[in-house]
Amino acid sequence: MERVTFKNGSVEVAGNIYFPADFDKSKRYAAIVSVHPGSGVKEQTSGLYARRMSELGYVAIAFDASHQGESGGAPRFLEDPAVRVEDVRSAVDLLMTLGYVDERRIGVLGVCAGGGYAVSAALTDHRIRAVGVVSVINIGRAYRETGGPEGAVGRTLDAAARQRTAEARGEEPLITPWTPDSGEEAVRAGLTDLDVLGAVDYYRTSRGAHPRSSNQFLFRGAAPLLGFDAFHLVEELLTQPLQVIVGDRVGSFGSYRDGHELFRRAPGPKDLQVIEGASHYDLYDRPAYVDQAVERLGVFYAEKLGAVVRGSAR
Repeated sequence: MERVTFKNGSVEVAGNIYFPADFDKSKRYAAIVSVHPGSGVKEQTSGLYARRMSELGYVAIAFDASHQGESGGAPRFLEDPAVRVEDVRSAVDLLMTLGYVDERRIGVLGVCAGGGYAVSAALTDHRIRAVGVVSVINIGRAYRETGGPEGAVGRTLDAAARQRTAEARGEEPLITPWTPDSGEEAVRAGLTDLDVLGAVDYYRTSRGAHPRSSNQFLFRGAAPLLGFDAFHLVEELLTQPLQVIVGDRVGSFGSYRDGHELFRRAPGPKDLQVIEGASHYDLYDRPAYVDQAVERLGVFYAEKLGAVVRGSAR
């Protein structure tokens, strides 16, 4: 693995590149951009999938979103879909500068909201030749259905507008949590949903916790999330091959539904795998389920990108 940085506009984005065990920089490899979920960092599930892709023979990069993790960008903890999508394109920019990457064989792999961002980036960036998504979430749809932090779209937009004005006038940013900080806190709040509890178990315990995945969300970022649709224009613009992977244990976040919707709407070559017994968060790191996802992704990328090193670097 190699630590790298690249630019999204003026923001320096931090990433990790994973290499095949027999990597030879004089040769050219297919490459995968791995995109993390909302609230995640590159050392969590996106890094896991990047590493697993490298074990199959790909060069793979996982990175922290702008304004998050080790990446630069102010204000901190901003989740802005337009920026997140441009992060993906900027990661492709980096790959295009690496002599050991075959620019004709680049794919993207997104998990949860990262899957939605991956799809959105691929719509208009045809350097991306294949799109894989795991537990995909259209985060805009999810926010609109729940109403955002205030429980209703109008109230959330009003509150976000007031907060943005307050910050423009010099007040401190309002930071709120993505999830309850512990299982006990979730129970006290009366939260029993499979996906909510799965998020707490993954992000807020030793199972998946990372110091830079701090459960902090810039409140005014709710506004751009509410206006985002990861699947907008999929019917017209998603021409690349698509692999969708979801679990069949359904929670409130909607990845089962979003995965099926994306599959239905995508006009090009496509495949849908439903993994029995897996929840949304099981596909983040549980070996029994991740292994199945990686096996299917390996077949998909081999068919669409090829895993065999071809030729030598220019």
